[in-house]
Amino acid sequence: MNLQPLYHIKQLWQSAYSTKASRLKLLSATIVIVIIINLLPTFFKHIERRTDGVVLHDWILAHLPSYDLSVPIFILIWGMGLLMMWRGLYNPKVCISYIWTLNLVCIARFVTISLVKLNPPVGLVPLIDPSTSVFYGHTFITKDLFFSGHTATMVLVYLHLQKRTDKIIALIAALLLVIMLLIQHIHYTIDVLAAPVIVYGCWRLAKWLGLE
Repeated sequence: MNLQPLYHIKQLWQSAYSTKASRLKLLSATIVIVIIINLLPTFFKHIERRTDGVVLHDWILAHLPSYDLSVPIFILIWGMGLLMMWRGLYNPKVCISYIWTLNLVCIARFVTISLVKLNPPVGLVPLIDPSTSVFYGHTFITKDLFFSGHTATMVLVYLHLQKRTDKIIALIAALLLVIMLLIQHIHYTIDVLAAPVIVYGCWRLAKWLGLE
């Protein structure tokens, strides 16, 4: 068995985080994401119990058919996620930038979902993915709307991939995902349009704070 690639990856990470400050940055990113993951089920259960949300009149959704596209949606999301993980193994700073930006995006979603109280769009078809049930507290969540976490994930991947071909693939995947989310009526149009703007702001903030 050729262990050279694993040795090379180990060297890359040891070199990137050889100082106390860099190791602290990596440790803090890990601690924050673990805290967020543990808070998610409780948060989602709380918002799902809300009764004061509104239903928006969405012209685009009103003119789209409603279909279950759960399988292709999660093929796209998990496929791009695996690509990001693979690239991140060989680029530690990009990997940590991704985690810190993800932390900021999750915090932003906590705030926006709490403030922008929306009920699900008319015609919503449940999005099923057993592998993520742990994040949703083993229940189907419909009110985590503004802004779209699925779109945000794809934009995060696009911003952090370095190779031109990877970026083109990520951009196409993100556009396809947005179309499928709208067809399945999982999000309002404003949810998917706001996601790239907010994610880009979080990415720039992470860079400004030196979280990479």
